Amino acid sequence: MKRTIIKINEDICNGCTICVQGCHEGALQMIDGKAVIISDLYCDGLGACIGDCPVGAIELEEREAVPYSEEAVMQRIVPKGEKVIAAHLKHLKDHGEIELYQQGVDYLKQNNINIEMINQSKNIEAAPLACGCPGTMAQSFKPVQIAIPGAMQRSELTQFPVQMHLVNPQSASFRESNLLLAADCTAFACGEFHSRFLKGKSLAIACPKLDSKIDVYIDKLVMMIDDAKINTLTVLIMAVPCCNGLLNIALKAREKASRNIPIKAVVITVNGEIKNEEWI
Repeated sequence: MKRTIIKINEDICNGCTICVQGCHEGALQMIDGKAVIISDLYCDGLGACIGDCPVGAIELEEREAVPYSEEAVMQRIVPKGEKVIAAHLKHLKDHGEIELYQQGVDYLKQNNINIEMINQSKNIEAAPLACGCPGTMAQSFKPVQIAIPGAMQRSELTQFPVQMHLVNPQSASFRESNLLLAADCTAFACGEFHSRFLKGKSLAIACPKLDSKIDVYIDKLVMMIDDAKINTLTVLIMAVPCCNGLLNIALKAREKASRNIPIKAVVITVNGEIKNEEWI
C-alpha cells in the first residue's frame, strides 16, 4: 500500500542522533553514523522527527510501505517505561490521531498496564508542531457559524487538511463517513457549496488536470473505502472535460477496493447549477 512515511537523506545527515532520541515509536536507529528507518511498521508518517533535524535531512514522501501498526509500536515501547509511553500518546493526540491514541490506551488496558500517565494524557492539550508545516497536521473540529452583514453563513468543514496529497486516509475523520471528493473549482463556482454539498460529509479536494502523481489518489481512496470504511462517495466536478478525470479516479478506486460502495456523480456549471446528478 502507498502511504506517507519519512525519508532520510543520508548524504545530509550529520549523525547527531536527535531524531532517533525523539522517535519514541522506535522506527529510527543509528547505523554507521547515520539515522536509518529500520521498519515502516513503526513509522506513523506524522513527521515529528522533521522538526528535530538541525540540517533538514528528513522529509515526508508517499511510497509503498507496510501499514503502520499501533499494537506493534506499543509492544516495542512499553518496556521503555512510562515517560516514553506518555510521550508517544501525547504525540498521537497532538496530531489529532484520536483513533490511534485510543488503540494505544486500549492496548495498555488489555495488558493490565495500569499507569497514571494514561489518565494524564487524556487531558493533554495539542501543542504547537515541531514537524514541518503545521498545515499537514490532521485536525477534527465542529462546524462554525460566521456572521456577515445581513446573513449568517455556516461552515460545514469538520477536518483539515483537505487536499488529497495531504490527507491521511487512515485518519479518524474519515472513519465510516460520507466522503465528498470535490474538484478544486467547485467551491468557487457554487456559493452554497457548504450547505448544499459539504454538510454532513468529510472532504477531500483535487484537480485531475493540474495535480501530479494522481495515481496516489486511487490508493488513498482504496484505503478510505477498505480501511476507513467510508459509507458513500460523492464526486463533485465542473462541467468541463478535464474534470471527468476525478470521477474516473473514484471509479478505479472502487474497482480496486474489496468493498463496493455507492458513488454519486454531481456535475455543476460555472454558475453553480447542477447539470447532472446520479448514483453510479
